[in-house]
Amino acid sequence: LPADAPVPRLLGGFDTGDWVVLVLEDIEGTHPRTPWVDSEIEAATAALRDLAAALTPAPAIGLPRAADQLRGDLTAWDLVAADPPADLDPWELDHLPDLRAAGARGLAAIATGDTVVHCDIRADNILVRPDGRMVIVDWPWASVGPAWLDTALLAMNVAVHGGAADRIVAGAGSDVVVDVIAGVTGMLRHHGRLPPPPGLPTVRAFQRFQADALVPWLRARLA
Repeated sequence: LPADAPVPRLLGGFDTGDWVVLVLEDIEGTHPRTPWVDSEIEAATAALRDLAAALTPAPAIGLPRAADQLRGDLTAWDLVAADPPADLDPWELDHLPDLRAAGARGLAAIATGDTVVHCDIRADNILVRPDGRMVIVDWPWASVGPAWLDTALLAMNVAVHGGAADRIVAGAGSDVVVDVIAGVTGMLRHHGRLPPPPGLPTVRAFQRFQADALVPWLRARLA
């Protein structure tokens, strides 16, 4: 990635045929505080603006499109609607058509754009340097999409932890951000009910926690 992107520097690497090994800069820093505080929301938003500027247009390195990578996530309310659990929140049950439509709109919205996006912006994928600047780490879902997508996912994480997400939403385009967050919430709700994958025994509880936090936020914003 470009040297001016707020990411760890790649120092070296090699491919054994079975493993690809990357040697990355060790970042001195800590994760943002949760619930998110205003100063760190501002710093994260600035870092994502710098990231988008550095990664537009996307370099030709064969990354997938964000819409292809997130298609299953943004359409997961379809799976919930196909077999609604008996204990599904009554508001979610009554608004499944609205939630499915929002996810579909979100998917259509991320089909454009020529920016390398991280696609998994959360507090635990960000490090705050001692001077307050932020570095975006952990890039397994990198893809090509609209420059605002990572900011929308930041707003979602701030909302999960009870921070002031609304001004991020307004800055990124409120309707489309709500649609994307609604779609991802469906993925969290659906996946949170599945058995845990090998080696990740706590991930389903983490997904349920996020979905439970986001549904009240969505209830106030979806007609």
